Amino acid sequence: MEHSKQIRILFLNEMEKLEKTLFRLEQGFELQFRLGPTLQGKAVTVYTNYPFPGETFNREKFRSLKWENPTEREDDSDKYCKLNLQQSGSFQYYFLQGNEKSGGGYIVVDPILRVGADNHILPLDCVTLQTFLAKCMGPFDEWESRLRVAKESGYNMIHFTPLQTLGVSRSCYSLADQLELNPDFSRPDRKYSWNDVGQLVEKLKKEWNILCITDVVYNHTAANSKWIHEHPECAYNLVNSPHLKPAWLLDRALWHLSRDVAEGKYKEKGLPPLIENDHHLNCFRKIVWEDVFPKIHLWEFFQVDVYKTVEQFRRLLTQEHREITKSDPMQHLKIIQDPEYRRLGCTVDMNIALATFIPHDKGPAAIDECCNWFHKRLEELNSEKHQLVNYHQEQAVNCLLGNVFYERLADHGPKVGPVTRKYPLVTRYFTFPFEEMTLSAEESMIHLPDKACFLMAHNGWVMGDDPLRNFAEPGSDVYLRRELICWGDSVKLRYGNKPEDCPYLWAHMKKYTEIAATYFQGLRLDNCHSTPLRVAEYMLDAARKLQPNLYVVAELFTGSEDLDNIFVTRLGISSLIREAMSAYDSHEEGRLVYRYGGEPVGSFVQPCLRPLVPTIAHALFMDITHDNECPIVHRSAYDALPSSTIVSMASCASGSTKGYDELVPHQISVVSEERLYTKWNPEASPSTTGEVNFQSGIIAARCAVNRLHQELGAKGFIQVYVDQVDEDIVAVTRHSPSIHQSVVAVSRTAFRNPKTSFYSKEVPQMCIPGKIEEVVLEARTIERNTKPYRKDENSINGMPNITVEIREHIQLSESKIVKQAGVTKKGPNEYIQEIEFENLSPGSIIVFRVSLDPHAQVAVGILRNHLIQFSSHFKAGSFAVDSSDPILKIPFASIASKLTLAELNQILYRCESEEQEDGGGCYDIPKWSSLKYAGLQGLMSVLAEIRPKNDLGHPFCDNLRSGDWMIDYVSNRLISRSGTIAEVGKWFQAMFFYLKQIPRYLIPCYFDAILIGAYTTLLDIAWKQMSSFVQNGSTFVKHLSLGSVQLCGVGKFPSLPLLSPSLTDVPYRLNEITKEKEQCCASLAAGLPHFSSGLFRCWGRDTFIALRGLLLVTGRYVEARNIILAFAGTLRHGLIPNLLGEGIYARYNCRDAVWWWLQCIQDYCKMVPNGTDILKCPVSRMYPKDDSLPLPAGTLDQPLFEVIQEAMQRHLQGIEFRERNAGPQIDRNMKDEGFNITAGVNDETGFVYGGNHLNCGTWMDKMGESDRARNRGIPATPRDGSAVEIVGLSKSTVHWLLELSKKKIFPYHEVTVKRHGKVVRVSYDEWNRKIQDHFEKLFYVSEDPSDPNEKHPNLVHKRGIYKDSYGASSPWCDYQLRPNFTIAMVVAPELFTAEKAWKALEIAEKKLLGPLGMKTLDPDDMVYCGVYDNALDNDNYNLAKGFNYHQGPEWLWPIGYFLRAKLYFSKLMGPESYAKTVFLVKNVLSRHYVHLERSPWKGLPELTNENGQYCPFSCETQAWSIAAVLETLYDL
Repeated sequence: MEHSKQIRILFLNEMEKLEKTLFRLEQGFELQFRLGPTLQGKAVTVYTNYPFPGETFNREKFRSLKWENPTEREDDSDKYCKLNLQQSGSFQYYFLQGNEKSGGGYIVVDPILRVGADNHILPLDCVTLQTFLAKCMGPFDEWESRLRVAKESGYNMIHFTPLQTLGVSRSCYSLADQLELNPDFSRPDRKYSWNDVGQLVEKLKKEWNILCITDVVYNHTAANSKWIHEHPECAYNLVNSPHLKPAWLLDRALWHLSRDVAEGKYKEKGLPPLIENDHHLNCFRKIVWEDVFPKIHLWEFFQVDVYKTVEQFRRLLTQEHREITKSDPMQHLKIIQDPEYRRLGCTVDMNIALATFIPHDKGPAAIDECCNWFHKRLEELNSEKHQLVNYHQEQAVNCLLGNVFYERLADHGPKVGPVTRKYPLVTRYFTFPFEEMTLSAEESMIHLPDKACFLMAHNGWVMGDDPLRNFAEPGSDVYLRRELICWGDSVKLRYGNKPEDCPYLWAHMKKYTEIAATYFQGLRLDNCHSTPLRVAEYMLDAARKLQPNLYVVAELFTGSEDLDNIFVTRLGISSLIREAMSAYDSHEEGRLVYRYGGEPVGSFVQPCLRPLVPTIAHALFMDITHDNECPIVHRSAYDALPSSTIVSMASCASGSTKGYDELVPHQISVVSEERLYTKWNPEASPSTTGEVNFQSGIIAARCAVNRLHQELGAKGFIQVYVDQVDEDIVAVTRHSPSIHQSVVAVSRTAFRNPKTSFYSKEVPQMCIPGKIEEVVLEARTIERNTKPYRKDENSINGMPNITVEIREHIQLSESKIVKQAGVTKKGPNEYIQEIEFENLSPGSIIVFRVSLDPHAQVAVGILRNHLIQFSSHFKAGSFAVDSSDPILKIPFASIASKLTLAELNQILYRCESEEQEDGGGCYDIPKWSSLKYAGLQGLMSVLAEIRPKNDLGHPFCDNLRSGDWMIDYVSNRLISRSGTIAEVGKWFQAMFFYLKQIPRYLIPCYFDAILIGAYTTLLDIAWKQMSSFVQNGSTFVKHLSLGSVQLCGVGKFPSLPLLSPSLTDVPYRLNEITKEKEQCCASLAAGLPHFSSGLFRCWGRDTFIALRGLLLVTGRYVEARNIILAFAGTLRHGLIPNLLGEGIYARYNCRDAVWWWLQCIQDYCKMVPNGTDILKCPVSRMYPKDDSLPLPAGTLDQPLFEVIQEAMQRHLQGIEFRERNAGPQIDRNMKDEGFNITAGVNDETGFVYGGNHLNCGTWMDKMGESDRARNRGIPATPRDGSAVEIVGLSKSTVHWLLELSKKKIFPYHEVTVKRHGKVVRVSYDEWNRKIQDHFEKLFYVSEDPSDPNEKHPNLVHKRGIYKDSYGASSPWCDYQLRPNFTIAMVVAPELFTAEKAWKALEIAEKKLLGPLGMKTLDPDDMVYCGVYDNALDNDNYNLAKGFNYHQGPEWLWPIGYFLRAKLYFSKLMGPESYAKTVFLVKNVLSRHYVHLERSPWKGLPELTNENGQYCPFSCETQAWSIAAVLETLYDL
């Protein structure tokens, strides 16, 4: 059973900076960092500021994490370091590669909120919050009676706007003193303190189960704050921010203009105090351009004094012995801004001036001319500044006009009336705490520091601005261009970057934060997007020290999710406020519900251990915030109930603002509202203005909806479906994936007022799947007969004439909204209730509780009960039943434990052609594609793609929902076989019996759960039958080893020739047709899908290149033995067949297969316990003589050692024959001479040689097929002569036989041949020495151009490499750089000098190493082409019909030999080389791991095109590719 701890894996990739990516985790989760493919093998260190357990968090203090490698082995696929998350907040991580920072990001851990006397958990998705404007709460001793309204309405969190002393504007967010409780809350006889507030908050938490949060405002303070005048350095003033001087001057000029307009002085210029039309606006524009700008000469702040500068230049020109130092000839003359911003105070760099303007002699005329040129250039530069200021002024005028239009003319604006001193023409941008004087007198103050420090910038916001840029800092022209929407009651605070930049301000605001965190459970960051991140981080760190599980909410108006994420991740924001008022219709409101939480209904069960995926911020979804305009004005009073219900059905936190539930028909202004909230009084009548109860507004319904929201969140109703029934009706379903109950809320919105807009009486029918248990709630917004609304003078009162009619927990038959409900059957087990509505008027809601029909509910419970064996996740909602099929009473693992690996091949894999042999095929999904395998892997590969994304719309899921075809296919395919396979099929059938009884929308989820449980069990059973290397290996090793199961199997017809009947441990089965016993040995397919069945399944060369990796390394010794002996039986002409063709149709046209076979026998003897016993095993010879007819098994048996000796003897004697049936019937492309096969051993060198220019006897065996390109019948790579890998393999064999003969295990120490009629004896010792003595002499291309061993110095084009062959009929081919020499290095390393080998390997790495494979030819070669296209037929000789198969494309299996050779020789080169090589190997193999994981075939391909590109003509999974990588891991 799997572990139930939630573990998330974060894969680290090189240079991956994830600062804008949000990763949310919960406390109790484990986070594992693992190396992505780009980092595997490298020395990576992960650092984090997540503290050690028990330590306090310090943002600047990072610690490194310790790597854990559970398998302590081959590769880095399982290596991880971890964090156990027990603390909430934002934590940073980064990682170094060596000493270089290579990437990083943040994680956010959610707080755990607790309420009640028992301190129970309040999940974030259960939060129902209500905002209160603190100043409307009245005296503190009346708070409880006002807050009781929230309690009775079912809220569990209250958000207070700031409780501090307010500034002169009385805005809730303009605070005069951040440390003092607002004195308005005290009585003359009783002063209340923060302590009193704290006690009330604690009472609300303990007794009312309500948490309290409050705002913190970091960006500004009230303009009348006493402390800001004692510490003016805390604001942006004209001393510390002189760049604001021009903007300040413009601001004063506009104030003077405003005063004159108010006094009527501009009437005759067309601008009266009361601005009423566009003509007035146009006059305003004209006055600014003609009267304001020309007076204040703003451009002078950016210009130089031309006369003074030219005179200074003249003095320098005439000076004796002056030095000219022009640093950079590319530097041109430009204006240097005066840091103090004085008029004409800017300068230029005189060095540049002197180096640019040079008099041609020292005479006065030349100097005058030079000064004139300089003068002209300064005028030009000043003119550029004038233009720039003009451009700013144009923008300023546009902004001024927009501002005046909004405030005085716009329909949606405040229409403030005539211009007065209280309501000036435009808002002032700066404070001016002095007596008014003339503008010029005021201007003189900006250069007097004791006055200028009190001229401070107001705060505000800028439309569309970059939130990460501070608009008051130098470089921003927002104040000059009048782009700020200004809050004239508050001063913007200037923090700098760290506490030392403004000590008083940081300390003051830290105290303020600590007060909030001491008394409240959470904070709302006001105006968060304008708060400097460093400041907010510092303050929240202080808050979390006092309140570790601090709930942090914020509104962000950055306009971009990426930017939002920067704030969320850096600050650890728990929930982002999202506004339902941003929805322009009900359809958009429904979309927001779906966007802000939950997963689709019927989602797949995700494993506990899974990758960490980016998310969007947790939402606090609010039907209205205190900044929103009134929905009753914007929509209608009837919409309050349906919209609040839609919002409440979202699977996230939800919220509202006080006044919404009472139906207050106007916005409650945070600035001007001074009346008090209503109190709770159950006895009050609807028309009482100061008191409310369940009869008021929508309070009764709100209470029910809040309760429902909390229940759905607490009970795990995490799946969401939103249905837009018609343009006004939205149905939101919340579904519990464990108990499969749903709650469906149908809301008829009223975005338009039903009294003045048409709404259809006809409401569409609704279909609700399942059985409606009850109507949880139905409510309608109705009018009642009371006095109409009149705004009360003392209380914030709502509309008394509108209320809700509500009924809770009733039966469907009692509903007044549902006319009738019919039950129809959709499928055999799917009931649907058709609901017809009669009173679902605009403003109504109805909420149903729906269960599966009882029959389906039982089936789900039984399924879940049987799934507990795979995961404890299924305990909830399960129930045990005795009457189920007896096979289900046995754990699946014990049924499956009897399976052999050959049987697992049938259950898990088998591609289309393998399955067709049995009369079946792979499952085909209509309108999509066939599965890759008939077995479970075919399904699992698709599910692995769609499960993490919950892609329930995938054709695979559609097919499952539409019918039982796929389900039946899985079980019937297995039942039709015999033995344990059929038992497994019956288990599936029994599980599927219940699966078919549940609603179709749940089938994909449970089908996946059944399959994944069975599949993982079957994999474990496979691994248990393999070697300890696999069992204790890494995930990568285990998944690669499954290639052995995938490619090694038994078909309907045996592919291998029969073994000797006298051999033990041979598997037999009953032939279904003849009913006789027959051998059923597993054979290796060369690759899928092309080489998997029939005659083309088994190839001698492929089998023996793959056998060590797929069968010996994995511990499948019996299968390996049987394959070795079966092929031994087919030995003919001293060769092993290339194409086996069951032995009867074998082709003996390859020179290398026999040597790979001999290498495998050697590996078997060395790796298998008592492995040399195989040498005595009986071999049933099919062809005892070259021309024998095939003999039946057992006719002539020989021990294996005799067959080996025959192969050696035949090579030394010399092999020469013509293929049987030569001609187009066996090869339609081969030319006649190509059918002549030769092989032998050179007497002098001991090298095996063979072949001719018209055949290809090694693995590079592409034969030309194109008539158009005239290459038909010509091999692309004949590799005749002595191919390097064959020389290496033969050396390995000769050396091994020599050693065996010395130990008397092999009875021969020499080979006897006839030469010119005489018997000649060649000892293995002599043969071994010959190869050893000649190899490097003849194969190494020396660095020395005059090397006497070099036969063709003119053909050498790369030195320090090993030739690909020796003695080829086309000598050029010997010198081509190919990867084959690395094979010789692995099997016969003694042939190579370490230094030379190392150099050759470095060249191969540089030239041939690709992402997954080795280039088969040097890219510098003129016939190199890295893209293989077997279908292309053109005139290109080198390409047509895939002629370049081995002339560049990157084959995978040689990479194994390259890496193994590097590992071997790096050890000889020293520890540093070895460490670097281990990194290279791990890094290269990590790419194979990624490919293996992502491939639907779960294998490694035969080849790729250049640079690792996909090749459509390649086998998708190839035996020797997987084997070579497994062998490398085994060596590692």
